[in-house]
Amino acid sequence: MKVNIDELNWKILKCLQDNARESFANIGRTVGLTPPAVAERVKKMEDLGIIEGYRTQVSHVMTGHQLKAIITLRAFMGKLKPFLEIVKTFKEVVNCYRITGNENIVMEVVLLDQFHLEKFIDKLIQYGETRTHIVLSNVVSNAPIGKNF
Repeated sequence: MKVNIDELNWKILKCLQDNARESFANIGRTVGLTPPAVAERVKKMEDLGIIEGYRTQVSHVMTGHQLKAIITLRAFMGKLKPFLEIVKTFKEVVNCYRITGNENIVMEVVLLDQFHLEKFIDKLIQYGETRTHIVLSNVVSNAPIGKNF
């Protein structure tokens, strides 16, 4: 379902995507509204599901997770549904997508080291064929969603 978003709300969304902790007063100065008007618009966008939440971005390296990887899974016959349930319990998985194409699943994972990766892949291979891609660096990360592409 598409919701109509006016120009002021797009400006507010840009501010929040740049810094989710920005005060309503600062956002109001940027977009030309009072802080209560900004708060009301933000609340309405939250209620409509346009704003899904706020989160803290944590460095995997600074928490001791030396590897970030993208792992794809091509599920064996009859193993996709069980995998979709079990993947929610894997603490290594920070994002998981069900996709179209030859593979069924794409996961973004963080791991302590290559030994942790090996053990994690051992858990996965009972569900399907995997491919692992080690992330070297982020080129684009959490880019803001804008009005026009």
